Amino acid sequence: MTLLNAEVWDRKFYSDGWQDSAHDYPVIEPATGNALGTVGLATPKDVNHAAARAAEAQRSWAAASPQQRAAVLRRAGELFTAHAAEIEDWLVREAGSTRAKAAAETQLAVGECFECATLPTHPQGEVLTSEEARWSLARRRPAGVVSVIAPFNFPLVLGLRSVAPALALGNAVLLKPDPRTAVSGGVVIARIFEEAGLPAGVLHLLPGDGSVGQAVVEAPEVRVISFTGSTPVGRAIGEQAGRLLKRAHLELGGNNALVVLPGADVRKAASAGAFGSYMHQGQICMTTGRHIVHESLVEEYTAVLAAKAKALPVGDPAREEVALGPIIDRRQLERVHGIVTASVTAGATLAAGGEMDGAGYRATVLTGLTTDMPAWREEIFGPVAPVIGFSTLEEAARIVNDCEYGLSVGILGDVGTAMKLADRIDSGKVHINEQTVNDEPNAPFGGVKASGTGSRFGGAAANIEAFTETQWVTVRPDIADYPF
Repeated sequence: MTLLNAEVWDRKFYSDGWQDSAHDYPVIEPATGNALGTVGLATPKDVNHAAARAAEAQRSWAAASPQQRAAVLRRAGELFTAHAAEIEDWLVREAGSTRAKAAAETQLAVGECFECATLPTHPQGEVLTSEEARWSLARRRPAGVVSVIAPFNFPLVLGLRSVAPALALGNAVLLKPDPRTAVSGGVVIARIFEEAGLPAGVLHLLPGDGSVGQAVVEAPEVRVISFTGSTPVGRAIGEQAGRLLKRAHLELGGNNALVVLPGADVRKAASAGAFGSYMHQGQICMTTGRHIVHESLVEEYTAVLAAKAKALPVGDPAREEVALGPIIDRRQLERVHGIVTASVTAGATLAAGGEMDGAGYRATVLTGLTTDMPAWREEIFGPVAPVIGFSTLEEAARIVNDCEYGLSVGILGDVGTAMKLADRIDSGKVHINEQTVNDEPNAPFGGVKASGTGSRFGGAAANIEAFTETQWVTVRPDIADYPF
């Protein structure tokens, strides 16, 4: 069976089945500019209809037995496994992923479904003490309708990591993927759960522009918004949600630091640094955006990193073996190049790269930076590795923390020294003797400061907190006596 037969989804969105759309959007292969198909776009009116239908369907889905909901999630995981090759091909062609990245993303999706299949039978509350002669309970109930807004870079897993736990815990979901990756980040998820036996009306796929994004936030039936994307858009959604008294879980940008301690193995450190900066062309919120290297190693580290960068081929991952695929679109490609050239103009030195290569960008190493240069201060979202030196642990901690973001930090070298540094830095994640790009379905994921509102993904505790409400319940053996 072909999961993604275009006859099913071409020019359609998913809401109580596949619906013809009034507007559509071309699916473009970023490496070539070729059209791969056409997705249907929803309108704000479609969103309002979907939200009402989702609220209706959610009641029955929440009332389904935990075993029934778990079975759908397990079946979804099995379907991701069965259709892995087809899904990976779409991730390569639509999202510009290398084969290795596409395979890793698909396996994360499998793990996400199996991990979330345990949520329906996980403890859903606690027994409280009470001064009264009664039982006192705090139980978790489904939030209701959840809106999920997902980005283009890891379109499958960054949508699924909210969709799967929300569904497992008895919610209905409105999913708005980035239109640029609406197949791998939307159609795939809708088709998997359709085939897995999810009841009609519980999941709605609503690709669209900013007006659709606003509608999935403002629909009265929506109680929780789960957004992954840029910090400026996240701020706007958070403001909207606050005004509407809705919860917003925001996983935003990052300018993540990799600290190389004195005595570290330089070749291994540079290998970790290259992976952290160049994996998926640097288009990852966890990408290593700042290399902070002890002064005793910085010259050698930069030389080894530059040699690795120069050896990494750039091209079309659907047709050749490459390490770096295309940047998602021309606008982002020009933005990356603009940040690099502005930093060079300001005095930075190119040790490698700094050039467009067709639809891609050469792996780049920058040295001679000051901390006020754009390549150091900004989230680039491209394959750029700025390197700066430090002398003391206190200076390293200060440089790491001198950033508006706080998502992920890697520390390479002596573990004891790394532990002391970890205690001094502000970050949602710290990885000792690993680079900054790490994710597992059972691990909490989230950042601090401008990187978002904390860990709201990964693991039972974070997922239950994110997608349920707490209800206090008391029970007495008889009606109490009151003084009125």
